[in-house]
Amino acid sequence: MIGIMDSLLIIAIAAVCTFLTRALPFMIFKNAEALPRKIVYLGNVLPMAIMLCLIVYCVRNTSFFQYPYGLPELLGIGSVVLLHVWKRNNMISIIGGTLLYMVLVQLVFV
Repeated sequence: MIGIMDSLLIIAIAAVCTFLTRALPFMIFKNAEALPRKIVYLGNVLPMAIMLCLIVYCVRNTSFFQYPYGLPELLGIGSVVLLHVWKRNNMISIIGGTLLYMVLVQLVFV
């Protein structure tokens, strides 16, 4: 069984690691003008790449050859894209797509 000191040590290590992963980039690149081109490139490319990885991860177990043929997932993804292009608001896009997906799964494609 894990004692209280072990638990506190685990929490402290996790807190320090979390803080360092957030603070180190700011410490390393103090001058915003001196950012290397590769870092700027990664800052421009990685958000979209991460979103695509999340989409692939979310639909990896979807059967496109059996009813409902992945329609709830595809409609949910499409609604997120359309809402984001229309409103340019991450929260509206995520909440709207999630709500549509849940309505489709719970009420339409039962």
